[in-house]
Amino acid sequence: ILIILLFTRSHLIAYSRPVTLNTVLQVSISLNKVELSVGESKFFKCTVIGEPVNLEWFNPQGERIVSSQRVALHTGEDSSRLTIYNAEVEDAGIYRCQATDAQGQTQEATMVLEMYQKLTFRNVRSPQEFRHDEAAEVVCDVIASPAPAVSWFYQKGFRSMEITEEHYSKFQVLPNNNLQIHKVTKADEGMYRCEARVEARGEIDFVDIELVVNVPPVLSVLQQAFNATADYQESVTFTCVTSGSPDPEVTWHRKGQQLERSEQYVLNTMEAGRSTLTIRNIIQGDGGDYTCRATNKAGAEERELFLKVFVQPHITQLRNVTAVEGSAAMISCVAEGEPLPEISWRRANDGQSFADGDKSQDGRVDVRGRHGKSMLTISGVKLTDLGRFDCEALSRIGGHQKSMFLDIEYMPKFQTNQTIFYSWEGNPINISCDVKSNPPATMLWRRERLTISAEGTANTRIHTTDGKSLLEVTPVSDRDFGRYNCTARNNIGVKYQEFILAQADVPSNPYSVRLSAMSQRIATVTFMKPDSHGGVPIGHYLVNYKDVGSQDWRDVKSHGVQTIVLLTGLEPNTTYEVRVAAVNGKGQGEFSHTESFQTLPIREPSPPAVHGQRGMGKAYRLGLVKQDDGGMPIVEYIVKYKTDKEEQWMTKLVSGQHDFALLQPLQWNTRYEVEITARNVKGLSEPTFYQFFMPQKPDIIADSLFSGLGLGPVVGLGLVGFLLVLVVVDVSCYFLRQCGLLMCITRKLCSKKTTTSGKSKEMEEGKAAYLKLPLKEENGKETLKADMIEIKVHSDNSIHTKQDDSKA
Repeated sequence: ILIILLFTRSHLIAYSRPVTLNTVLQVSISLNKVELSVGESKFFKCTVIGEPVNLEWFNPQGERIVSSQRVALHTGEDSSRLTIYNAEVEDAGIYRCQATDAQGQTQEATMVLEMYQKLTFRNVRSPQEFRHDEAAEVVCDVIASPAPAVSWFYQKGFRSMEITEEHYSKFQVLPNNNLQIHKVTKADEGMYRCEARVEARGEIDFVDIELVVNVPPVLSVLQQAFNATADYQESVTFTCVTSGSPDPEVTWHRKGQQLERSEQYVLNTMEAGRSTLTIRNIIQGDGGDYTCRATNKAGAEERELFLKVFVQPHITQLRNVTAVEGSAAMISCVAEGEPLPEISWRRANDGQSFADGDKSQDGRVDVRGRHGKSMLTISGVKLTDLGRFDCEALSRIGGHQKSMFLDIEYMPKFQTNQTIFYSWEGNPINISCDVKSNPPATMLWRRERLTISAEGTANTRIHTTDGKSLLEVTPVSDRDFGRYNCTARNNIGVKYQEFILAQADVPSNPYSVRLSAMSQRIATVTFMKPDSHGGVPIGHYLVNYKDVGSQDWRDVKSHGVQTIVLLTGLEPNTTYEVRVAAVNGKGQGEFSHTESFQTLPIREPSPPAVHGQRGMGKAYRLGLVKQDDGGMPIVEYIVKYKTDKEEQWMTKLVSGQHDFALLQPLQWNTRYEVEITARNVKGLSEPTFYQFFMPQKPDIIADSLFSGLGLGPVVGLGLVGFLLVLVVVDVSCYFLRQCGLLMCITRKLCSKKTTTSGKSKEMEEGKAAYLKLPLKEENGKETLKADMIEIKVHSDNSIHTKQDDSKA
């Protein structure tokens, strides 16, 4: 092509040489031959000498050139400029500039445009990535005219190695100038150079391409299965170890959804390709399969991990049951957990337990269950079955218990055993109808088949509470006595009970009246209850008594219904008559048979009882307890006492109104004998003998000091002594170590004065200050001797001691 273009150019030059003619127009182009690289831009100027009327350009194909996007024409009166932008190979050829005069004659000039392609690398990417162990084709798209020669180089470190035919077992340069690498590995990574040359022009260029080998992920798990217990704030951590190039991205999935970081899921990526998923606060729903997925440019790999969640048993269904007495009750208990728990029952009223397949001894209770559900069936329900039943679900990881209540409905049952009531005209009486039923029953009263209105009548009233109805009847005549009917009804059934209101009477007379424990002024009456209380409970007993010479009976009431009554204030040696009557609401019954008794005559008192207690110092206190006074007051006690070594008795008289005798002064370390006699107007009692021992004389000074003081003064003296000890210690600290409370006060006072005290001056001048302290014996006790130690304090705070005598 170049040869043809050169030949055409020479021919045209010869052709375009001006011919000597008688023409006016002369046409010339600024450049006759131009070499232009593809993509460059160039303009050409055509100049005409003369007077042209038209000036035009023609392309190599002979077509008139008009302005376009890549070609621009700028024409004047005697010149025209042709501009070619971004020249292409197709633009090569001969261009003509033609001028036309007014006579229609034309003159033209030509220009030869030669095009060539520079070395150009087209869209060469870097880096170029390939999958491990695949055939890699490194693309190097280079163009030039003429066609370039391409060489490949592998740069390893600071060395560059040309790839030649001897490397074709691994590398091969393809016809399209690309480099093919067979089964590329990570070792083939690096920088490759594609170098292109055009020998004719001495043109050379290159491009460096980075080769990256991507290795598919390799994934392993340290532990594939995990166990955990739900609802115990437990956590489980899954670990995946990955490798690959580039580093794989690890994601965690469950049930087709990718897990995101949250309070429940903690995702971490650590060194050495470790990735962890921590599941916190595990619940039952967390159990199942989890997927660890590693992904990079070379591919993806995943592994399954399994979490087994054990769930403590939990009872999900247990309801209270209501059954009718005599029917069957079915109680269902449903529980869940992992593993599935076993269910058992416990009856609270007797503690009996039932498991699957068990039956009660009477055969009424039967338990059947499977797959976390248990059914307890009670046939022929009784009222004794009423109460709580506990359902317990147990597995090897724990248990759960819930309770239900079996309520039993039954028809009314009367609880009243008393069906006969007594009263009298004008006395109100309550007839009680007590009913137990479930559900609660409604109650009504009937009299001779007529229903008594709830509002009552003139002499009847009805008071109703839960399970109880009171019929208050105030009899006004004999017609009000008789039979009354109580009817109780609920949705289970109806029951009736009949009550009889009978006329009451006064009690019969007591019998077997006896007198016991008689003395000069006291007697005890006992008797037996009457055979009949008249239909009304006895309120008390009335005891009548009088002396046989009197007509006036004196009354004594019993305490409630006690059948023992104490008579007091009797006269000695006197005969009395006594009788007893019972009293109920209706009135007083008949008196019993009259009994006679005689009180004892006046006699000497019984010996007194004595108990002793040591008094203060040399005193001893004798307690005197009066016994039987013989019917007359004790005038005095005659107390005789002596030591066990003396013969002569000392006597002390004590008024009969006193209950103690104080013997003093007595001798220490001595045994005493005492004889006590009580005297009334009748004479002396038998003596009571008593002995006691006086201890040794106390040898503790404090005993004598505080023996006459109470607890308060002793505590006060103790506090005063403690304060004195504190003061002595503080003063010692002041003089010995210049510390303590006294030292603080002195410093504060001295800081306010301009001059120091005399003692301070002496210390500043080096004079000694002396403090007398008592000596201490080896056992630490202070002696009462005047032996003292002088403590000498100098201004340098040193201390010197001086002994007063050899004992120091």
